[in-house]
Amino acid sequence: MRRPATPRVPNSLRECRRTACVIASAAVLVPLLLIPLADDEAPDQQLQNTFTEAAREFHVPRSVLMSVSYMQTRWDTHSGAPSVAGGYGPMHLVDTGRIEAPAVAAGPSAQHGAGTRPDTGDAAAPAAPETSPSPGHTVQPADLDRAARLLEVPAERLRTDPTANIRGGAAILAATQRQLGKPLTTNPADWWEAVQHYPGTRDITAATAYANDVFDVIRKGAHRTTAEGQDVTLAANPRVRPHVTRAQTPPRPKEVECPAELACDWLSAPYEEIDEDGDYGNHDLGNRPVDQKIDYIVIHDTEAYLPNMFKTVQDPTEASWHYSIRSSDGHITQHVRTKDEAWHSGNQFVNARSIGIEHEGFLTQPGKWFTEPMYRASARLVRYLAKKYQVPLDRQHIIGHDNVPSPTADSIPDMHDDPGPFWDWRHYFDLLGAPLRASAGPDSDMVMILPDYATHKPPFTGCKGDGHPCPPHGSNAVRLHTRPDDNAPLIQDPGRKPDGDPSTEDVNDLGSRVSAGQAFAVAERSGDWTAIWFQGNKAWFRNPQRQPTAVGASGSMVTPKEGLDEIPVYGRALPEEDAYPEDVEEEPESPLPYRLQAGQRYVTQARVRSSYVPRSSIVDSPEPVVKGREGYYEIQFGHRLAYVRASDVDVVESASAAAGPPAARDDRPAGH
Repeated sequence: MRRPATPRVPNSLRECRRTACVIASAAVLVPLLLIPLADDEAPDQQLQNTFTEAAREFHVPRSVLMSVSYMQTRWDTHSGAPSVAGGYGPMHLVDTGRIEAPAVAAGPSAQHGAGTRPDTGDAAAPAAPETSPSPGHTVQPADLDRAARLLEVPAERLRTDPTANIRGGAAILAATQRQLGKPLTTNPADWWEAVQHYPGTRDITAATAYANDVFDVIRKGAHRTTAEGQDVTLAANPRVRPHVTRAQTPPRPKEVECPAELACDWLSAPYEEIDEDGDYGNHDLGNRPVDQKIDYIVIHDTEAYLPNMFKTVQDPTEASWHYSIRSSDGHITQHVRTKDEAWHSGNQFVNARSIGIEHEGFLTQPGKWFTEPMYRASARLVRYLAKKYQVPLDRQHIIGHDNVPSPTADSIPDMHDDPGPFWDWRHYFDLLGAPLRASAGPDSDMVMILPDYATHKPPFTGCKGDGHPCPPHGSNAVRLHTRPDDNAPLIQDPGRKPDGDPSTEDVNDLGSRVSAGQAFAVAERSGDWTAIWFQGNKAWFRNPQRQPTAVGASGSMVTPKEGLDEIPVYGRALPEEDAYPEDVEEEPESPLPYRLQAGQRYVTQARVRSSYVPRSSIVDSPEPVVKGREGYYEIQFGHRLAYVRASDVDVVESASAAAGPPAARDDRPAGH
């Protein structure tokens, strides 16, 4: 949801009205696979040693201390900058005086009845809960001032010194264990309740999920090079089984569609008329997946504080989405039933086939907002939804708002660019249990974009104003050039900039970027450079063997049929003219200002059946979906997806592909 609202236009309300156009069972954690260091690059393990020393000093199992830190920050220090919840350092010690009030205002579960408007005043929510997830105890969370008192050091030191911060976290865990009346044992299993209390949440479900995640990390282990270049490893200990104290979880609203282990609430988006002309908001009734398959799950960030988004989603003149996820703790609020169509993507064809999930945050401040609890809650939710609706766990179906195709040529400049270049797709797919990785050798005719997030830090501008450099940060994005030369111009996007202006390094400029998990056909190679087919052009990116930004891939590609010099590309797959009933006006096609030329290839992971949903007025029951005979292939055409007619292309397999062509997803009713 990147851009501000535009004036209300009734005819386009369903596609893009917004203030900003707006998982399964236990978490799956796949240890991070890092690019091997060269022999002369000894890793810095100072942080690793600090965990060992602090664990010994305060008699806390090192695996517990390290796993809590991993869950809080993935061991990053964030250079002394606070998170949105006011947390500092690798242990995320919370300075209650520096919490950003709007960002931590409680959602419906904490202070409001389901379906009511949340309080969006300036007062901060209580920062240090006085109650405990475990009945009969009052235990404080990981409070920075409390840690400073335990260590007898100035609080400022815990904000800026990672060693002091880790010692403070260890001291709090030990003090909590004693307060619970438990011994400081060396057995990690004895520390489950202390871990449960560490984040300081009142929500029993959220606290339990947090503790389960910490022990999942202990069992599976983790290995990561942090944003600060620290090499940290936690060896797996699969035999650890915590001594869990079970607490009764509160009932949830009947409307909520969410895994049982997640903290989820309901805050309804309105479906109602807004004027005498028949305009209505802010979503459409549907009967998915019976009348139409759900093909996509779209990842957004809010570009606004969550309480403001709660106001937006309750406004019938604004946009809607299915779920919101809070940054500080991953709490989920559902607004629209998944069988219904929310107005979130800017493309009604995609809206009709997708579920939209908003993540509280700003794409220019990823370290502050894109928290591990939010990543994990989101991944659990997406895994649950993908299994329920048979959505493939790949990057042509689990997509960002910035990957949604423009429905028409003139809408391209208005499309959104969240969650942006700093969303960690590689980590996210690890949590989904579908890790992004090579499926072919380095000389394959397809590649998957896959830079090492922590160490890949391309320059960006615009985070704090036009032209101003952004602080270096790990990124999923790889930039494309017209030639295999760092000084060559960037690929230009004629749709986004029809006047011919060049692409830039601005954080919101998608004209010359690809992102992790996206797959493309190889056009050429030259030394450390690889060229791919991208929006009708040969686009080059640096891809050195020692630190690759892409890996070999296999699968299916499309190319124009023999005899066709070029074919049109679309932002939606509409039915042919004679498929429309007499009482339904045909939706006009609008080819995008790109051409797929003879000899070019583009990766496809799905064949889709053409369809159109004639929802233009408020109704008591869903209107029928118009379905055509024409099939389309969904392709990774640029940073965004696109569609080409099946009759215009041939499907070819990569040289290393073992599977057959993609199966048609023809939107037949479920069970048929």
